[in-house]
Amino acid sequence: MFCDRCGTELRAGQRFCASCGKAIGVSVVPQPSDGRVSRHIQTLAVLWLAASALNLIGGAVLFVLGSTLFGRLGHIGPNGVVPGFLHGLFYVLGMLVLLKALAGFAAGWGLLERQPWARTLTLVLGFVSLLNLPLGTALGIYTIWVLLAPQADEEYRRLARAA
Repeated sequence: MFCDRCGTELRAGQRFCASCGKAIGVSVVPQPSDGRVSRHIQTLAVLWLAASALNLIGGAVLFVLGSTLFGRLGHIGPNGVVPGFLHGLFYVLGMLVLLKALAGFAAGWGLLERQPWARTLTLVLGFVSLLNLPLGTALGIYTIWVLLAPQADEEYRRLARAA
């Protein structure tokens, strides 16, 4: 081995060139970097679990409002303050929000466990979440950014096989 500055022959284990004093470095082979999916999958899963917990609370509130406040006031006649359809509307909205919460819990758990189906479910929920301003939109954009990157499908399949 020779010094790349002055050309002096170097001995094995020598740290500095005896002629010019240049530090002799060890050549470092760069390791392949992890992809976007493997770097962000755990964060994405935790965010989906947290968002689903908030959706669960929201769905429960809609059910309570539908069955208590609007359930009682919904029977007032056409001249009443509250229309009768609000009872059913709050139940339907509550059911949809609870369904989204359950799907979000499944997606978050599936991402943590590296389940093969979790990527598809999370992407569908990510596109649906784009409509929920502002936090749902941010989560949807982050989900799409992580899981629809180039080669993200291959990388997620590799992670799922490894788990």
